[in-house]
Amino acid sequence: MRYAMLILPSANRVYAESSVELTAAELEIFAGAVLGGGIADIAAEDIAGVSYVTFDSAPLDERATRFLANLSSIYALFAVEGGGLLRPVPLHRLDRFDDDLVTIPKYAGKTNEQFTKLLLNATLMGSAFADRMLERRFTVLDPLAGRGTTLNQAMMYGYDAYGVDRDQKDFEAYGAFIQRWLKEKRIKHKAEHGPVRRNRQVVGRRLQITLAASKEDYKAADTQRIDMVNADTTRTLEFWKSGSVDLVVADAPYGVQHGSRTAKGLDRGPLELLRVAAPAWAGALRPGGALGLSWNTLVADRAAAADILAGAGLEVVDTPAHRRLAHRVDQAIRRDVLIARKPGDQQQSARKPG
Repeated sequence: MRYAMLILPSANRVYAESSVELTAAELEIFAGAVLGGGIADIAAEDIAGVSYVTFDSAPLDERATRFLANLSSIYALFAVEGGGLLRPVPLHRLDRFDDDLVTIPKYAGKTNEQFTKLLLNATLMGSAFADRMLERRFTVLDPLAGRGTTLNQAMMYGYDAYGVDRDQKDFEAYGAFIQRWLKEKRIKHKAEHGPVRRNRQVVGRRLQITLAASKEDYKAADTQRIDMVNADTTRTLEFWKSGSVDLVVADAPYGVQHGSRTAKGLDRGPLELLRVAAPAWAGALRPGGALGLSWNTLVADRAAAADILAGAGLEVVDTPAHRRLAHRVDQAIRRDVLIARKPGDQQQSARKPG
């Protein structure tokens, strides 16, 4: 059977130009990870002057459509029937909250929320736990959290969201936004924030929030966690235990508007940051977990970034579909994606709660 996927409009014109090709690559990644590879002939196709991603598949069951409903740029899905008629296929997304959680924040340097979702999806698909996307509460760590775009997307999925960032203004801006949003939406939650001290020294600041999508869930202790730390990312394992997170999702500084800060000062490329931080990020992952990294290839080579992740003990997931995730952001930025998995006892790790 032939299916046609209508692409979600993007306010970002450049990203919109890439979204059809990116969606085709993301669909192929989903097909290989959770759909048994049963999708073929993926193509960009115009139907009545509108761009779609089309593909062939055996009739999709409810579980398959529940996976596809979470593609980062899907707007609607249709079965193509005789005579070219399009029959809508119901989509039931994971989203537990209103989408203004990810669309309201606007600030210079913000990563497009559709790409953030794509990066999170590709990372999850690269883990040993991909087939549990629909029912497991994963723990997602963004070690370069900024103002929380990734944290908000993880929260949308019902996952626990951890973040660390050394910029105090970003930490405070995220804390102010998320607490105000929760109050305005009347979402039951409890927040704690303050300095973190070790040996009588302040080593960071921390915001911890426990919340639930409904009052009934909160009363039943079916809750999510947000845990944001204002500290250097190389100190990640001082705040979370080794092997405690399922996914690490990082959008590295692009070296254009701002650079990476390391012990040596400001570095315009992400490789030095990656060298010093990747061991801590990999250490935070449980076996079978995955790390997803995006960065500007105009300031850092893909092979060099892959070597650093391999040196941190991770196995890079490198398929033709993953290679097609590279795309233009503007004239100074060409963004690429690397996914790497932590080897180990995947079955035992998959039984642990997220």
